[in-house]
Amino acid sequence: MQGFRSRSKITWLVASQSSGVAVAGLLTEPPWEKAYMHNNTALVIIDVQLGMFDDSDPVYNGNELLATIGALISRARTSGISVIYIQHDGGDNHPLRPDKPGWPIHAAIAPTKDDLVIRKRHPDSFQETSFQRELETRGIKHLIVAGIQTECCIDTTCRRAYSLGYDVTLVQDAHSTWDTEYLKASQIIAHHNQVLGGWFVTVKTATEIQFGKHQS
Repeated sequence: MQGFRSRSKITWLVASQSSGVAVAGLLTEPPWEKAYMHNNTALVIIDVQLGMFDDSDPVYNGNELLATIGALISRARTSGISVIYIQHDGGDNHPLRPDKPGWPIHAAIAPTKDDLVIRKRHPDSFQETSFQRELETRGIKHLIVAGIQTECCIDTTCRRAYSLGYDVTLVQDAHSTWDTEYLKASQIIAHHNQVLGGWFVTVKTATEIQFGKHQS
């Protein structure tokens, strides 16, 4: 069965308020797209830390990634959209550990005092963190996701957010990873945009993300 969230025109099941019966209705875009204009949206930046840009093994297209995410953050702040940073603690002997040079969030997209920063120790940003509680406190229902690492923390967090009932937009050109023995980073990114976009998320380029004015 094809996922309900195909990126092209799709027949959605729309519940009739009068009868409670599900009927087929043709919509050209998912019903949550207008959520950008309300204060229930957050831009979530995952694991964009200095250790990911080490000269010995930098993340794929690192400079472009920083520029794209930086532009998203700027537009989100201008529109009053919450910006939430997830910061990975890799534990003992890991470059992403609080006492290691790789721990800080990259200065090019550094958080301000008004932004929320959440530490995690698992690929799932919700696991053993305050992330869900913070979202509930702020009334956030729609997550716009960017960051690192495509097939690990990005993938896992998107799937978990979907399972928890959040509407998720994955910024297709604002997440990255590394080459592996089997696939190039660009292939991994393209694959996950396709797979996640088939069911779990709406996939949009950074320029397609249109932040509206903050409304209380």
